[in-house]
Amino acid sequence: MRSALAFILVGLALLLTISSCATTSAEREPLGPGEIRLIGANFPEFGGIKKNVKYPVDIKFEADGRPEVTRVCVNWNVYNAGCGPLLDINYGTGVLRADVPTPMDGLYMFRAYVYYTRHEISVRSNAVEIPVTIVP
Repeated sequence: MRSALAFILVGLALLLTISSCATTSAEREPLGPGEIRLIGANFPEFGGIKKNVKYPVDIKFEADGRPEVTRVCVNWNVYNAGCGPLLDINYGTGVLRADVPTPMDGLYMFRAYVYYTRHEISVRSNAVEIPVTIVP
């Protein structure tokens, strides 16, 4: 009984050590002046995302100030859907929304990035990726 309890305590200690290392390695560098960083994406699903339809996607970001986002670019694995205008941006909540066309049905890695103006120069942001299943 004692050895089982010791085994559980050692396992918990190991798990806490691993999770604390993961937390510190995931910390982000501070943003530079006028910089924007994408941190996530989400499709509000309406009973499944269907093929060959435009859907809104919400892209979470953090920004220093209010950089002007000029376009949103997306691709699905190797299928490049291109770039387009954003529908809305809310600096308070850190969410921008864009309409994106969907490819044929299947499992895809959706990737998005934005172009924004920083110090009067067009700059490409980092990209965010999420797995998405497209239904027929």
